[in-house]
Amino acid sequence: IINGDMRIDQRNAGASVTPTNLQYTVDRWTAGLTQSSKFSVQQNAGAVTPPAGFTNYIGVTSLSAYAITTSDIFNIQQRVEGFNVADFGWGTANAQAVTLSFWVRSSLTGTFGGSFVNAAFNRSYPFSYTISDANTWEQKSITIPGDTTGTWLTNNGTGLFLFFGLGVGATQSGTAGAWSGSGFYSATGTTSVVGTSGATFYITGVQLEAGSVATPFEHRHYGQELALCQRYYQKRNLFNIGTTSAVWEGYFGGGAGMLTIDLPVTMRAAPTLTVLQPTQVQVYETSGWTSRTIAAQYSSIDFVAFNIDSTSHNNGKLLTLSGGSTIPTGQMSSEL
Repeated sequence: IINGDMRIDQRNAGASVTPTNLQYTVDRWTAGLTQSSKFSVQQNAGAVTPPAGFTNYIGVTSLSAYAITTSDIFNIQQRVEGFNVADFGWGTANAQAVTLSFWVRSSLTGTFGGSFVNAAFNRSYPFSYTISDANTWEQKSITIPGDTTGTWLTNNGTGLFLFFGLGVGATQSGTAGAWSGSGFYSATGTTSVVGTSGATFYITGVQLEAGSVATPFEHRHYGQELALCQRYYQKRNLFNIGTTSAVWEGYFGGGAGMLTIDLPVTMRAAPTLTVLQPTQVQVYETSGWTSRTIAAQYSSIDFVAFNIDSTSHNNGKLLTLSGGSTIPTGQMSSEL
């Protein structure tokens, strides 16, 4: 599990979001939902004191009293890269047991659930756990026997899904504590957070490890955790801003310039590029500063390139850029 202590939040910087389906919240954690606007998610929602040793958590707040249907799905999830779970040996005779541990707090009590699912969604292990005291941090530990059946990816695809249910319908839920040949999202009969308006569900310290014993949470250095997250997503300035920023880069036919950026971390796959703000930059041409469009051009796992539509330059000429009053930013995503 990456960002199990919910420290890294590149996209939202601690702001609350009412997510769409599969929208990222804090890094590596997405929200799954079949109905919109039923809950919000925020790093450190409610500003409660985290468990000892932690400074952050992810907080879910129900926005209505929604009665889930049999096919509804609401969850917080992480897709784990196959390279990172290859040592589990799932899908082979040497499949290992693993242990999931985490800290959880809710305004509700009762039986809650989640699930492990493979990429093909034809193998799953629903699990359940009990929250005994409302508004109190409780540590949970669940041991999952290794699955000797099915296909579990061990490459840069999705090795497994980990779901924490916030309200899952009967047809999407299965028997807790047993492997199934279907893709269930949670255990049968678990609590629906979205069923109570204002209900909260907070979680942190999520750790998944081989073996049947939960060890203390591995607190990595901040820079290490950020680099692990940046394998999947990076948000950054596209160039440094002074009064202007000089970028040495050749030009190619048609009068277009190329701004290249070496990535600090090798990404999982060639990322999708998006210019966030502004989409126009100032280019110094023969007649002075001119507003030109900057757009995604090319990506690889190690560097990305952006196109600038300047028509007044020759091949190999110095390109001088300025973002004006707004720093140009972009995002690179190779999420699973």
